[in-house]
Amino acid sequence: MDIVSQFLSMLTLVFAIASIIAGIFTAYFGSGKSRAVGGILVVIGLLVFIIFLYGAGLLESIMGIPEGILSFQGYIVQGIIAILGAVVGAAIALGIFLLAIMKA
Repeated sequence: MDIVSQFLSMLTLVFAIASIIAGIFTAYFGSGKSRAVGGILVVIGLLVFIIFLYGAGLLESIMGIPEGILSFQGYIVQGIIAILGAVVGAAIALGIFLLAIMKA
């Protein structure tokens, strides 16, 4: 259950952020039907972000205490630290790669 809760917490967080960013980008730069799709992506991203906040226990006063697989209260910090570590590691590797290519 621990692995499933950690997986679902990061899945909902990253999906929500990516949907919101993609929706804003599509709505701003798109035309016609693309703008509508961008708006739908933003709405979906916001709904999933609300689910994430509920699972994180940040909406207890409004929606109650999350139970079952939607209870990610102990996994949020671990997951965000893992994601930050991955991003920093990738940035360092990319920097070294670009430095090596520029010098060669």
